[in-house]
Amino acid sequence: MKKTIAFLTVAFMLIFNFSVLPNGLSLNSIGTKALGMGGAFVGLANDGTALYWNPAGLAGQNSSILVFGTDVIPFGSYKYSAAGIDAKTVTNHYISPNLFFNYKMENLALSFGVFVPAGLGAEWNGKDVLPLTGGMGPFNWLSKIGVINFSPGIAYQITPQFSVGAAVNIYYATFDLKRPHNQVLDLNQDGIPETLPQYSENSTGTGYGVTIGLKYTASKKISFGATFRTSTKVTMSGTGELLDLPAQMKSDFDRNVTWPMWIAGGIAYHPAKYFTLTLDAQYSNWKALDKLTAKYKQWATESDFSLNWKDATQIRLGAEYAPCGNYAVRFGYYYDPAPAPDETLNFLFPSSTNHVITGGFSYFMDKVTLEGALEYLIGAERDVKAYPDPLAPENMPGIHKLDVLAFSIGITYNL
Repeated sequence: MKKTIAFLTVAFMLIFNFSVLPNGLSLNSIGTKALGMGGAFVGLANDGTALYWNPAGLAGQNSSILVFGTDVIPFGSYKYSAAGIDAKTVTNHYISPNLFFNYKMENLALSFGVFVPAGLGAEWNGKDVLPLTGGMGPFNWLSKIGVINFSPGIAYQITPQFSVGAAVNIYYATFDLKRPHNQVLDLNQDGIPETLPQYSENSTGTGYGVTIGLKYTASKKISFGATFRTSTKVTMSGTGELLDLPAQMKSDFDRNVTWPMWIAGGIAYHPAKYFTLTLDAQYSNWKALDKLTAKYKQWATESDFSLNWKDATQIRLGAEYAPCGNYAVRFGYYYDPAPAPDETLNFLFPSSTNHVITGGFSYFMDKVTLEGALEYLIGAERDVKAYPDPLAPENMPGIHKLDVLAFSIGITYNL
């Protein structure tokens, strides 16, 4: 009966995950417990989400099914006084359900996860930013990049102190974009510019990568972890359209999007019986995502969107206090530097330096654990100057601001 329930749970969550693909913004903390501890989880890695944070942490855990959902709610603003713009993002909820399954066989652990690890996006009301198109419009302004990861993993406890683990990352990605076309068209062919058409596209693609993790428990008080995740190139294929024209124009296109290499190290320290402190440093090779190039087949053209992002290192701190056997409370903080330079910053691909505070709890029953967590991302205001350089057409001068509220609810069933 238990095996049947477990199978039905896995099947249901696979279907549910596939029905809600992109989360729209980067999920910085996979898992309700990890989110509550500020994502400082590489050295601890003691629940099913170790598959993502550090696969070596799966070894020695009990068999379990972990299901959680995260809702990410961004609050962005853009002000450009020279053009009379004072706009705010459309308030969207980017909800992602996630599933992790871990099966223990003595020193060996087998795992499988379906989860949303990454994304980016924003939506703006075209009426609020009409000066950007010389009063023409209003246009739809939207970007949404999302990834869902199907990940099998394995871990082995070589000694009671030392474990190794690995996971295969099978990415399925979606990319939606809506904006005004970058050229004014002469619809009457009289040489006089007439209007900007609305541009819209959607695409999907797949890519593959690997995560490798190590975990060393030096004593009952301290453990160390290290994780390496390869970069993953996803080949996107889709259709672009120019709308609002006498004859609607379409073209198929291909675009490569690279998710960055990720290297992380972490420490978990237990200074007292009921208290845990964690510290992580997590490096992302964002420089690999330098340019988004679409190659249009029917139009026989290419379109570049330069990002020129810089590599970034996040510093994360977490704490857990579990004074008795049936509940625990958690707190966390992390510093998240912006990868995007001013010359390519625009409000369709928001990027800010963030200070993030988190909190969470768990309630333990016989075989079931209920968890909740909250994260508030405080984005630093960015005052971007104008770059007349034609090599930086993506630049959007003005004051950019982005805050994000995220909360997560999860349940773990120990088999």
